[in-house]
Amino acid sequence: MSKAPLTTVAFIGLGTMGFPMAGHLSDKGYKLVVYNRTDATAKRWLEQYTGTQAFTPAEAAAQADVIITCVGNDQDVRTVSLGENGIMSAAKPGSILIDHTTASAELARELYSAAQQHELAFLDAPVSGGEAGAVNGALTVMVGGEQSTLDKVESLLGSYAKAVTLVGSAGYGQTCKMVNQLCISGILQGLSEALQLAKAADLDIDTVVEVLQHGAAGSWQLTNRAKSMANNQFDFGFAIDWMRKDLAICFNEANKLGVPLPLAKQVDEQYAKLQQRGFSRADTSALIKQFDQEAR
Repeated sequence: MSKAPLTTVAFIGLGTMGFPMAGHLSDKGYKLVVYNRTDATAKRWLEQYTGTQAFTPAEAAAQADVIITCVGNDQDVRTVSLGENGIMSAAKPGSILIDHTTASAELARELYSAAQQHELAFLDAPVSGGEAGAVNGALTVMVGGEQSTLDKVESLLGSYAKAVTLVGSAGYGQTCKMVNQLCISGILQGLSEALQLAKAADLDIDTVVEVLQHGAAGSWQLTNRAKSMANNQFDFGFAIDWMRKDLAICFNEANKLGVPLPLAKQVDEQYAKLQQRGFSRADTSALIKQFDQEAR
């Protein structure tokens, strides 16, 4: 692949994750063209980083060797990729499209086929690590597609990722992300229950975390969220709204495969109740709020 300063990257979607991810690419010397549905956000990005603004996905894609999308859901991806003034209408043959959105595996395979028809390469590459991972350039990227394509952009992805792994052909990146989200939901339910017991028994939470994080109960959630959960702090990280969107994707895929997901469905029901109580934008660790007196 060309050295970073010679590679033009179109970054489409400057939300909570995309904003810092695009920033890392700019800081690494890539030439950035950015597009965001909300114009003010793109302008705010340009105040902090070096790049130019495009006013449609097509305008951004036409200038780029690598086109990255990081938007909200399946419909958003379809719109920026396949819609009027979308990426596919203007991308140069031979360019590479990378989708970091957490979306369905079905959509990933659809985009892979569409990219082939337009002589483009495609990778579905959802990320894990949350806002902190994006800001710190420490995301985990699970990739579906061809190794030869990944080889061309792996160093670019390394601008904001600590781990980039090909898990299979098109769609498998998204399926791996589903597995990731199911693990998180189960861990948070267990952690919520465990903290309830710890608090009821008057254990010191800081001490509990220090002890447990080095043993078999250790997890990212325990290390990074247990103390804030115990202190009723949820104003950061990955919102309940987005987790429920991801879990819906998991349930749809599980139904196709005939796989029961009883714990995830239990957690999803609790998240639905928390949304009704006004916690839609709270971090997923707010799951512990299911045990509040007013929730009983």
